Amino acid sequence: MKKQILYVTLAAALTASFALSANASELVDGKFEETKHITVEVYDRGIDGGSDVTNNDYTRFIKEGMLEAHNVEVEFVAVPRWTEVEQINNLLAAGSAPDLCVTYDLPTIKTYSAMGGVIDMADLVETYKDDLPNLWNWLTETNIYWDKDPSTGELYDIETKLANQNRTNCFVRADWLAKLEMEAPTTKEEFYNMLCAFRDNAELLLGDDADKMIPFSVSYDVGWRASTLIESFLDPEMTDKEFYVNGFDDRKLTENGVRNAIELLNKWYNEGLMWKDFALYTAGDTTEDDMMKAGYVGAFIHNWDYPYRNGTDSIQANLQRLVGEDAAYVSIDPFEDRNGTHTKWIAGPIDRKVFFPITNQEPLACLLYLDWLSTPENLQYLQIGEEGVTHELTEDGAVKIIAATGDAIQNSGFNIDYTLTCNGLHLVDDAQTALSIAYSYAEVDPALVETANAVAKVDTREGKNANCGTIEAENGMTETLNSKRDILLDTAVSASVEDFASVFDNAMADYLGSGGQAIMDERQAKWESIYGDEEMLP
Repeated sequence: MKKQILYVTLAAALTASFALSANASELVDGKFEETKHITVEVYDRGIDGGSDVTNNDYTRFIKEGMLEAHNVEVEFVAVPRWTEVEQINNLLAAGSAPDLCVTYDLPTIKTYSAMGGVIDMADLVETYKDDLPNLWNWLTETNIYWDKDPSTGELYDIETKLANQNRTNCFVRADWLAKLEMEAPTTKEEFYNMLCAFRDNAELLLGDDADKMIPFSVSYDVGWRASTLIESFLDPEMTDKEFYVNGFDDRKLTENGVRNAIELLNKWYNEGLMWKDFALYTAGDTTEDDMMKAGYVGAFIHNWDYPYRNGTDSIQANLQRLVGEDAAYVSIDPFEDRNGTHTKWIAGPIDRKVFFPITNQEPLACLLYLDWLSTPENLQYLQIGEEGVTHELTEDGAVKIIAATGDAIQNSGFNIDYTLTCNGLHLVDDAQTALSIAYSYAEVDPALVETANAVAKVDTREGKNANCGTIEAENGMTETLNSKRDILLDTAVSASVEDFASVFDNAMADYLGSGGQAIMDERQAKWESIYGDEEMLP
């Protein structure tokens, strides 16, 4: 209660301060007369051999650019990527969060905005619109106002943009298929038969390492790491209303059909087709990636380009060095839905959420930071770096990423941890962007990337913005329900076949009773209060 009172008091004082400053121009030729100082969150992914996330070529480029363009000093604050929700919650609760925060978790923002701990940006983005041309041109009203409350007009975060809406793919060892004279599977049954062939031919495929064979791998985060399989059990013609009401969990746990998908995974697990110890290794652990690099894993589902990331340390590059030139993970599309298509449930054009804690006393400087990042030339440099250092140009003008060293190493794909307003390659020239996607991964055959990009775009269904305002029941529930979800899926997959039903149903009852059902009930009520009897959004 004391923390909430503090936030409300701060909110009132700072709102009054912002209102006064908005009545007078703070900028001269785009610059503050007095130097401002802001702190900016940046993810630390714990990359072995990576660059210092708070001090490298790109942070220096940003610092120098912001100082020159706007007279703003930028200080980066590292937050561990794999525990970012927990860390941001702790920083917000302590009143020590960076001025500019980023998270994938909207409920965290809503929880603290309800306490008065997050700045309402609605007036700010309008008041300073003329000073933010790049931000508005890039994100447009669609992303800037995506989370604006339809009832109150409050805006506590800005949704950044997915330049490439590809989500996840299934990958398989193409060289193993060739060795077994098998075609790439195109259905669940064919995928299952392939996994059985991997298991039953472990000595042929791995020789003395046959005991290390893992036909199909997932991690503790089953909802993400089996996503394309799980979502093939959803109704491809599901109404927008049903998708929204049951859609609090971004792993789609409470959508109809998920139980059947997990039951299939349970069957595969008990037949020795999956990594036995998948649930023991949590976020940030490299054990699974190391097994892929060593050549022990036959198939897996992950981010659409996952095995090709991280340059010389990518899964694909390591695999080829250790196993041979023919070794390759290639994208396949084997999980048909009830219509015989391969529906892929992608989000709208939204990605991470940026927001300003109430302790931020320089909101305009932070908005200018987002605008500076969105400047096409700045965005391009941050994504591809310097020619001859991080990329080279092919004869037809495509940007080809090359392995970097030292402070030029990018710790995330296309440097997304710095390009906060953009996730996915987006160069100044759209034609060059399209030409360059396949060349954007050092030491990876462009044909593999082309295939992955094409597969990820088959039968996509883009999410719509069912903005029904704040769902009170969601406040503060993300960590609790996410943990229960992961435990539910892990234990259900690894249960005996005989125990599957009781394990899944009991854990689901606990999940729903711990807040999940209340969230869905409130979502349904909010939908009906705004959209009435409508089942689909325009």
